[in-house]
Amino acid sequence: MSFEPVTHVETSGFYRGYNRGIAVSVKLIIVLLVFWTATTPNAADTLLAVQTATIEVFGVWYISATALFMSLCIILALLPGTGSQRLGMPDTQPEFSRFAWFSMMFGAGIGVGMLTYSTAEPLYHFGNNPDVIMGNAEALTAGNVRPAYKWTLLHYGLTPWACYAVVGLSLAYFSYRRGMPLTIRSPFTALLGARSNIVLGGIVDTAAILATLIGIAVTIGYGVTQLAYGAHHITHWSWIIQENAPTTLGLAVAVGIIVMAAMMSALSGLGRGIKWLSNLNMVLSWLLLLIFLIFGATWFAGEVFVQGLYDYLGALPAMSSTVWSDPSTQEGLELAQWQSNWTIFYWAWWIAFTPFVGLFLARVSRGRTLREYAIGAIILPSLMCFAWLCIIGGTALDLELSGIAQGSILDADLSAQLFATVDVLFQAPWAFPITCLCVLLLLTYLITSADSAVLVVNTIVSGGVEQEHASQHIVLWSLLLGLVIITLLMVGGLEALRSVMIIGALPFSGVMFFMMLSLLIAMWRDRHGTSPIGKLEGT
Repeated sequence: MSFEPVTHVETSGFYRGYNRGIAVSVKLIIVLLVFWTATTPNAADTLLAVQTATIEVFGVWYISATALFMSLCIILALLPGTGSQRLGMPDTQPEFSRFAWFSMMFGAGIGVGMLTYSTAEPLYHFGNNPDVIMGNAEALTAGNVRPAYKWTLLHYGLTPWACYAVVGLSLAYFSYRRGMPLTIRSPFTALLGARSNIVLGGIVDTAAILATLIGIAVTIGYGVTQLAYGAHHITHWSWIIQENAPTTLGLAVAVGIIVMAAMMSALSGLGRGIKWLSNLNMVLSWLLLLIFLIFGATWFAGEVFVQGLYDYLGALPAMSSTVWSDPSTQEGLELAQWQSNWTIFYWAWWIAFTPFVGLFLARVSRGRTLREYAIGAIILPSLMCFAWLCIIGGTALDLELSGIAQGSILDADLSAQLFATVDVLFQAPWAFPITCLCVLLLLTYLITSADSAVLVVNTIVSGGVEQEHASQHIVLWSLLLGLVIITLLMVGGLEALRSVMIIGALPFSGVMFFMMLSLLIAMWRDRHGTSPIGKLEGT
């Protein structure tokens, strides 16, 4: 007997094959957000105030929850009784080779952030980080390189990848061992059974869709800013960048191009546009990394990688559990502001992506043992991120420390530092094609992120079933995504996007906690041979 949660879908009309209540609820929330933002004069200030209040109240929750997710995944992988469990029946074989499996998971979990922050984050922390604030290191000196990378690696290491992994693990366990649909609501049958199909299922799916849309909106918001700098770097068109900042017209055109391209890619399906662009992403990414590995500061990057990894692992427990919230002193205030702007922002960003990436990880991991899953979904991607940050970011740092850059990289805008690094490292005429490669890679990352997110949203609304008549819904979700990005960029820029994401990711962090709890209950009951959970009458 199959104990499957069933998502109610319409049998006729515009929403045939889809859950109308979930679809309408999300669209209504998005439209109200856009309308309120566009018609309220001080909308950006209000969002910032709500963000500040959210961090004050839930900052400890963001830090604690992500640390809990990481600890759970590591413990389950290490324990003999759980680490050897297979995501599927005992005789289930993996669908993909290890190389293909890892490549797909890494490509799904990371993207434009590697281009925007591969130089920007190490350079920022080189100038300011908690060790500098507390007087343990001196800013902009060689002695601050190791602390800078310790904090940089925190944001791309085990903790964020474990957030993806815990969602993917929960979905895979219930789908491949319980025969349930690969949807966000399935794990909740461990706690509430059939009731999860009605009110709770709708809430969970709605939270997942909002988190996905908001998370991808922030990614594209940061990405189009960097894309504008790159396009201006190539064309020198003044309408794109004015007064060292992207123009409203430049950002709007960039968002329009990305949304339309993502829409066309999503309409073509997984086997065409998305697959082709994903393969192109991987080729271009390896090409850019190889160029920096050959012509960049290779030895310096190797030293930074080894030392940074050592410092990161040693400080991980403290970095994962410390919450700075004392504004009574200048040091306490600066530490709290740094943690809010970086760590809590990152945790919200990664959490917002977990519905999308978690579903994908579960989809490609059938037949893997839990220990294999932890290595492929957490450890190896973390090492790949470390390598990328050390090779490209390390080259930028070395150019500044050696005096070759003379501050030109540090003084550039966060979104322009990659292009500034290319200009310093490569002489004409080589700088131009390398810059074009970065812009092309950035564009493909943005398009693949957007088209994949649209398809995931469409899948969630349909209860995990691919619909043959999905075109009109793909178009509508794509347009809504573009509307959110453009409106928030116009009203409050990247700060407004940041505020909405930190606020919007909060509900899904609660969903993740209960998914983790459901997983533990299911594994406990299975191990001790108790009656199946999630039994639904009438299914």
